[in-house]
Amino acid sequence: MVSGRAGTIGCLVYRKGAVIPRHQHPNEQYSLILQGSVRVSIEGQTYLVKAGEGLIIPSNVPHRFEALEDGTVDVDFFTPRRQDWIDGTDTYSAGPGK
Repeated sequence: MVSGRAGTIGCLVYRKGAVIPRHQHPNEQYSLILQGSVRVSIEGQTYLVKAGEGLIIPSNVPHRFEALEDGTVDVDFFTPRRQDWIDGTDTYSAGPGK
């Protein structure tokens, strides 16, 4: 994880079946899947995002991620920066701030 004054970028590697449960945050999120694939639920819609594809999740919108393959690599950029990752206080994952 790297944070500046205006944003945070993190790289996460997931095993098949790993789940980031439904949550929301005040940060706009840009996700790019570099390897593998994920199923993402946003506002009642489900999306399959494969390697080389990405999506944007608006701020304060509930969403959920599930890795569909071992070794799934997800690069996430957030703006404003993820203070909960920086402080290690996010409550839903073992993300980069943990």
